[in-house]
Amino acid sequence: MLDRLATAVKRHCAGLWSESAVPRLSLVALDEFIAPTDQLYEPMICFIADGAKRVVAGEHSLVTRRGEMFLNSLELPASAVFEKVPYRSAVMRLDGRALADLLLELDESGPRTPPGAGGQATAPMTPELVDAVTRWVGLLDAPEDIRLLAPRIESEILYRLLGSPLGPVLRQWSLADSAAARIREAAKWICAHYAEPLSVDAIAAVAHMSPATLHRHFKAATGMSPLQFQKHLRLQEARRRLIAGDATAAQVADAVGYVSATQFNREYRRVYGLPPGQDVARLRSRLADAPQGA
Repeated sequence: MLDRLATAVKRHCAGLWSESAVPRLSLVALDEFIAPTDQLYEPMICFIADGAKRVVAGEHSLVTRRGEMFLNSLELPASAVFEKVPYRSAVMRLDGRALADLLLELDESGPRTPPGAGGQATAPMTPELVDAVTRWVGLLDAPEDIRLLAPRIESEILYRLLGSPLGPVLRQWSLADSAAARIREAAKWICAHYAEPLSVDAIAAVAHMSPATLHRHFKAATGMSPLQFQKHLRLQEARRRLIAGDATAAQVADAVGYVSATQFNREYRRVYGLPPGQDVARLRSRLADAPQGA
């Protein structure tokens, strides 16, 4: 059954990552190892049909393998390390309204059990869930069926997820005033203001928490403190701009919010292992040698 899903993903994935005509569905297919990649994750669930991937965010590190699924519940700067290839996965971006509507239909108003504090989790997929995801991806073979059937299959997938070990986290995620929702809003706000000088008090006000409570919940969800989270956002964006080659390291440092170019160089080297210029040269060399589409 997993082989059917892996085949369907490969058939419709043009490169490493492909958006699809099915709403909220993306596909990932990789045949050769590549260097770890920085990504800004959004709330989503990754269903792995083949291979294995490690997601590293701050102090958190989770490996998801063939037949398992990975849930990320908030915007998160992370590094993806592909540990086994070929790699095939279908990715569902979470839709809060669809999940809330389903919970109302099921007459559920809150979590059955208290979820863990983490913003990421893994769990095995059941055969029924693999079947539903395979049919969801299979709609790409019949585009005329997408408008009518995609929402129904998506609802079935969410229903089966609610009955899985990820269910408590999803229920908590759907509640507007839960601690998880407040941390999600704080992370989203930092993403929108990462280049500005930020204080823990200001972020705590967004989350409607005390600074101490914010720090505890935020680190449990992301593996980082709020200010470490901001730093990783700045460095990811700086690296992207440097690879694009349209500005100097000093200009990029200023654009992402660093007052001191020396501090930028020091923090960049601490995270990526090399000074900005050497790191970008290494990355460009890897990109030049990477498989087509990766």
